[in-house]
Amino acid sequence: MLPPRLAALVLTGVLSAACGGSSPALDLSGPTAGWDVTGGDPGATRYSPLTQIDRENVRFLAPAWTFHTGDVGGKDAAVPKTTFQATAILDEGTLYLCSPLNRIFALDPATGAQRWVHDAAPQITTRWAATCRGVAAWRDPRAAPDAACARRIFMGTMDARLVAVDAASGRACEDFGSGGSVDLTAGLGDLLPGEYYPTSAPAVVDDVVTLGALVADNRRVEPPGGVVRGFDARTGALRWAFEPVPPGTEPLAPAPDGSPRHHRGTPNAWSQFAVDPERGLVFVPFGGPSPDFFGGHRRGFDHYGSSLVALDGTTGRAVWRFQTVHHDVWDYDVASQPSLLELAVDGHPRSVVVQPTKTGHLFVLDRETGEPVFPVEERPVPQSDVPGETTSPTQPFPTHPPPLHPTGPISPDDAWGLTPWDRGHCRRQIEALRNEGIFTPPSLKGSVQYPGTAGGFNWGGGAWDPERGLFVLNQNRIAQVQTLIPRERVPDAPYPQIGPQRGLPYAIASRVLVSPLGIPCTPPPWGTLLAVDLRRGRERWQVPFGTVREMTPLPVPLRFGMPSMGGPIVTASGLVFIGAAMDDSLRAFDVETGEELWRADLPAGGQATPMTYRLDRDARQFVVIAAGGHASLRTRLGDALVAFALPAP
Repeated sequence: MLPPRLAALVLTGVLSAACGGSSPALDLSGPTAGWDVTGGDPGATRYSPLTQIDRENVRFLAPAWTFHTGDVGGKDAAVPKTTFQATAILDEGTLYLCSPLNRIFALDPATGAQRWVHDAAPQITTRWAATCRGVAAWRDPRAAPDAACARRIFMGTMDARLVAVDAASGRACEDFGSGGSVDLTAGLGDLLPGEYYPTSAPAVVDDVVTLGALVADNRRVEPPGGVVRGFDARTGALRWAFEPVPPGTEPLAPAPDGSPRHHRGTPNAWSQFAVDPERGLVFVPFGGPSPDFFGGHRRGFDHYGSSLVALDGTTGRAVWRFQTVHHDVWDYDVASQPSLLELAVDGHPRSVVVQPTKTGHLFVLDRETGEPVFPVEERPVPQSDVPGETTSPTQPFPTHPPPLHPTGPISPDDAWGLTPWDRGHCRRQIEALRNEGIFTPPSLKGSVQYPGTAGGFNWGGGAWDPERGLFVLNQNRIAQVQTLIPRERVPDAPYPQIGPQRGLPYAIASRVLVSPLGIPCTPPPWGTLLAVDLRRGRERWQVPFGTVREMTPLPVPLRFGMPSMGGPIVTASGLVFIGAAMDDSLRAFDVETGEELWRADLPAGGQATPMTYRLDRDARQFVVIAAGGHASLRTRLGDALVAFALPAP
């Protein structure tokens, strides 16, 4: 066996040869930086000032360490399949992340060695894929630095609890709630198994921990409500609860024990929040009222549906709201985390919030008022022909930038296929469906929905390059078919593509618009990466994102572009790092041109957002991503956290 030092030199030489030359000397002169919340900073810009990895040396990136959580579901009926979407955070010299099965890990950021693990031991009742997108850290300014739970890590669990653990030891903070956790089901009423639980990292405003939760789509007419709550970071006591009901709605009478009760069927906020610490605001992206595809029953609960809402982090009071879709019957939740930027507008700096949406729209809003910074037009859209439904006559369309996803109808002539046979099948499908472009409502004959329910832009959001004024996002371009089925025709037996929407006159049958070969009927690319010049309000570049090499029997890297989940980050050196696509890869792109500069294989699907850090002036810069796959996208499942770096000196 070779001595360790000699083996390392040999390995470095092999890696350098594979990359096409010897690696340059490691530059230790640049800045250091961490990544202390999942979005990189409270405002979720996903920007790092690091420069050690740049456009010249990125081709020499190689795995530096890999950590395995051991949590991969789907092996037996008792544990659901897992979707590893966590973005790790770096807090005071330790990496923290959560696994899909709600274990919190603390790791050495230089080596990936485990320091501790806390198992929240949730009761597993969900039938959906288990996921946890991240944790939040908080330091108590009143506590002695070395006191137990002076620093805390917060996480939501799949059995609807908010847990707090000591950042130093991983032990539960016993003074938080009941033995270290708060029951989030309080006041919600009856719950079906797996119907309600948080999936995204909590957000901390001063000493208040805020979070919403997933509410399972399309099961019934009055599921648990989407109340957003703020809890005392020290005690777990409820500070406030924001009910997304129309202003003036009377609160429900308290429960017999005096605890608050919350309205049912209201919009929920399952995605990631952003925080403005200076203004004390938390920005909450809401989905639509449930069920998603018929709204004749909503009684005004559309008011906060599919909206971005700014809340006072101390009181939970709504400061403003901006609705991205009126009377949403397309499942166009505001899925993307908003980003808080400083943007020059007419030569003057403006504090703005940028909100991507599933419709492929990018809204730029004033951070204090919610008013559009650039004109937003209300344009006529197709109307529903379904009895009992009344859709909005107009929908908001941004003009700066204009819509970034195609908005027109898909022509039968646009039908795509690998052969004339499957192209003909796609053409006949398109001819038979209602198909009037974006906002074509669901119908009894079946309607083309383009973009589909995955977007456009989904929960990964965007990354902001302040030096170049570019906002980078990944976008899906897949169409679906939405068909409302009268109640008397709904099959009794469960059917995977039918949402029962119990209590409504219609169920919903939803499917992807594909050929008999399973190939999308829309022309490629089916996924893109793009950069928007926010100062000028126009697209700088857009490239196909992802290949079909993992989706075909032969590893052919055809650049058709593929759907993606997860998001990008940007570094000051001009690089975009992103996993997200379905081909089990992490990539680096030139932020100015969209040119792909580097790609590395991952041990499983990388449907997560990466992060990056450099600990000190003698250290290497690491790029870290969760590679554990996405059960719904059917990418390869796993449990790896992989760190990449330039070769050590």
